[in-house]
Amino acid sequence: MNMTQLIKCIIAVGVGFFMLLVAPILVQISLEALLGELLIIVVTQPQFSSGITLFSLFYPLWRAIGYIAGIVLLAMVPSIYKGKEWTMKVELTAYAVPAVSGMFMFLPYISFVGGFPIPMIISFVGLLGFWSVFLFQKYDSVLEKIVNIITYTFIGMLTTHAFVIGVGAQRMLLTRAAAPLFDGLEWWILTLSGEVNWMAVLMLFASIPLMAERKKNGWWIALVAALTIVTINIPTQIIRTRTLDYLIGAILAAGLLALLLIFKDRLIDENQTNLRE
Repeated sequence: MNMTQLIKCIIAVGVGFFMLLVAPILVQISLEALLGELLIIVVTQPQFSSGITLFSLFYPLWRAIGYIAGIVLLAMVPSIYKGKEWTMKVELTAYAVPAVSGMFMFLPYISFVGGFPIPMIISFVGLLGFWSVFLFQKYDSVLEKIVNIITYTFIGMLTTHAFVIGVGAQRMLLTRAAAPLFDGLEWWILTLSGEVNWMAVLMLFASIPLMAERKKNGWWIALVAALTIVTINIPTQIIRTRTLDYLIGAILAAGLLALLLIFKDRLIDENQTNLRE
């Protein structure tokens, strides 16, 4: 085993134990602080009451997924030690979980609680592992390494934003004045955009291990996810002009589209027969 494999094992063990022992506590501390602030806010602003329900669901859900990701990292350390090629795609997927979930939990925390952003610790640890995979991976050129780092980071950013968009849509729908009816186009669009963004999240996650193997089907999944977000967020932004969240999502998706199209040859291996032509 060379020094690179040793460092990768150390990172996997560190992040793995962090997700098992530290992250669950950080999530609970963040959730308690967030719910405490929301209970005060909803007294005068009842439209935020749905946040109590949604955050009570999704903070523990992401914590559970992160726990499993920690187990995955620890279980695969022997394979990383042996330099097995298949570990790259699993490492990236496992590290993406804390990177994305920590950033998601950071956004409501900083909005309602403020102060030191505790969930960012989780995101930073995930990103440390995520980027380390590319830094230690051998590529044909430095440019190819940089392209992969930037593209996969965009995938993570877009995944986080799309998930937040979905949560935001549900938060507003749960407290709509006309419930159980949907009073007009600006509410109708939320019943589509929220779920579509969540489906795009699943596609983006699915694209990570496939693209890590330079497979064309992974590239296509990421491409479709980005196109999906662009096409749903733009009309939603036009209809709901109170926030720029949908525009930001569309811009991120457009950025990912550009990276996928411009650097396609550096992201996939056209010689692989993953899709029947």
